Amino acid sequence: MTASTVKSARRVIEIMEYFDRIRRPLSLKEICDHLSYPVSSGATLLKSLVLLGYLEYDRRSRTYLPTMRIAVLGSWVPATLFGEIDMLPMMEGLRNRTGETVILGTQSDLFAQYVHVVHSTEPLHYTPSPGIVRPLARSGVGQLLLSAQADDDIDLLVRRINISEDGERITLAEVMKDISAIRRQGYVYTRNLVTDGVGLVAVLLPVAPFGRRFAIGLGGPVARLDARLDEHVETLRAAAQTLA
Repeated sequence: MTASTVKSARRVIEIMEYFDRIRRPLSLKEICDHLSYPVSSGATLLKSLVLLGYLEYDRRSRTYLPTMRIAVLGSWVPATLFGEIDMLPMMEGLRNRTGETVILGTQSDLFAQYVHVVHSTEPLHYTPSPGIVRPLARSGVGQLLLSAQADDDIDLLVRRINISEDGERITLAEVMKDISAIRRQGYVYTRNLVTDGVGLVAVLLPVAPFGRRFAIGLGGPVARLDARLDEHVETLRAAAQTLA
């Protein structure tokens, strides 16, 4: 989250994401303790969400729970983007077959964003949060998404990234070297790029409506991914084919 994020808007999303993870009624104290909100402002926000019809409040247990209005609000999105394929069960199926965390990513301006994550059930596994963003030109999913774009568009994005970041500049030559390799092999595989000991293998999904582009990948310990890399690539490609 950036400093410019409107606090109340950020908190609404954080509350809904917390419900999505916990999946049970929650009290004011649980929500405020977990999200580090002042009780007074937390209570005001929850009351507003109840009045708007997005949460229901049970007086006996003093707990809140999302209403069906939340479920209906975005119910059209998966069908619009992915047609008859139900993306979330498909991701769960990939998790069950591979044993690794499954990530659905897309571009959000100068970042790659993990829009949905299905976590592995293995004791040792990769645990990114849905909504997390990675640098577009410095992450595996980001470079994979860039690989589908025209070279001139990549050049423009690299220029914008260098203007927006205070750290070490990236060169177009460096980025294009990685992207050329991704284009040749048809997938991306990174080791220890963002987190030591963690790798990620991912492929592009077919172009979705409105020109949206998504990538689907598996994240986990490098040693496990190394041992089954070819198998994982074929599994991901087969999943992508179901959307073609």
